[in-house]
Amino acid sequence: MRHRSLLILTAVLTTGALTLTACGSRDDDKKDSSGSDSKTTVVIGVDAPLTGSLSALGQGIKNSVDLAAKTANKNNEVPGIEFKIEALDDQAVPASGQANATKFVGNKDILGAVGPLNSGVAQSMQGVFDKANLTQVSPANTNPALSQGDDWAGGNGKRVFKTYFRTCATDVVQGKFAAQYLYNDAKKKKVYVVDDKQTYGAGLAAIFSEEFTRLGGKVVGTDHVTVKETDFSSTADKVKNSGADSVYYGGQYPEGGLLSDQIKKTGAKIPTMGGDGIYDPAFISASGEANDGDYATSIGYPVEALPTAKQFITDYKAGGYKDPYAAYGGYSYDAGWAIIQAVKAVVAANDGKLPEDARAKVTEAMSKVSFDGVTGKVAFDEFGDTTNKQLTVYEVQKGAWKDVKSATFKD
Repeated sequence: MRHRSLLILTAVLTTGALTLTACGSRDDDKKDSSGSDSKTTVVIGVDAPLTGSLSALGQGIKNSVDLAAKTANKNNEVPGIEFKIEALDDQAVPASGQANATKFVGNKDILGAVGPLNSGVAQSMQGVFDKANLTQVSPANTNPALSQGDDWAGGNGKRVFKTYFRTCATDVVQGKFAAQYLYNDAKKKKVYVVDDKQTYGAGLAAIFSEEFTRLGGKVVGTDHVTVKETDFSSTADKVKNSGADSVYYGGQYPEGGLLSDQIKKTGAKIPTMGGDGIYDPAFISASGEANDGDYATSIGYPVEALPTAKQFITDYKAGGYKDPYAAYGGYSYDAGWAIIQAVKAVVAANDGKLPEDARAKVTEAMSKVSFDGVTGKVAFDEFGDTTNKQLTVYEVQKGAWKDVKSATFKD
């Protein structure tokens, strides 16, 4: 993959009184009630599943972006600008995500949005954001087509939406990484592949299957499950009768945990592996059977092991958030901070003020953003994909996820 050159944006920003009006104009003479210079409010939208079965991940996304905004305000990262967030719940439903995108577009104070969690939801939002020149940065979408179009697999990647960016690696990397670990490290040769028929799950399973077969392994059977169902006994029986020595599941943890449980109850004591969608404590708790030996891949290195994440972890704890930052916290913070850095560059280039076409300028500036973030170097390639392609394999050991292998992929 060709990477455009990336510039670290630095700027000395002038202070001044900045006020945002409904039409986007600014008035340098406004004062707040205390007589001090007032600040322009810039809102960062956050779309995630804040309720429902995936809320453990969604709340971590929201809180981490909130922390980024508060940190920027505390440090006066962009003089004259006060950052806030507006978080909306998509419940992992594409139609809700599209409605949320429309609402964000209608709020003139919003100059960028973080989210969503689900690739299928992202598909419903991208066009809305693109028409409005509103930057979108996902910390969790992994489907390659979102950034490179439907012909990406044939080497004909083409950027479809100029406003779409992401801080996480794609399934091109994750699916191959999983297949290589299961075949080379776990020494499994016969896998049964199951997916949930969703954009993320089906796409990830297809990439895994192709790589596993290329390595010399055999896909001995395939099946599909339905999201929000709980009885997967027929699939479990198929797995048992196939003679598979492993299972790969493309989907999320609510169904993944139950599937692992029901497969093991058939007497097939074989590991289930999945992507970042199952990497959550809820996957383990969903299984009544001990699922030690199950695997998951997840984007990036373990946040707790990253020297760059120490301050984030400390500040998150100090922030008093009741929910953990979860799997995507670090990537969500970096997504929010990328928007903040783009706003910073736009303001610096416009004599300390936001321009009339701030949204378009922020989208343009995003392509040049580069900084040392919580998860490592944050920058974007010509498709809006992250240049930081780090992944980790986790294994369930004694009832908890334990990282067993990390690697960095290079194109």
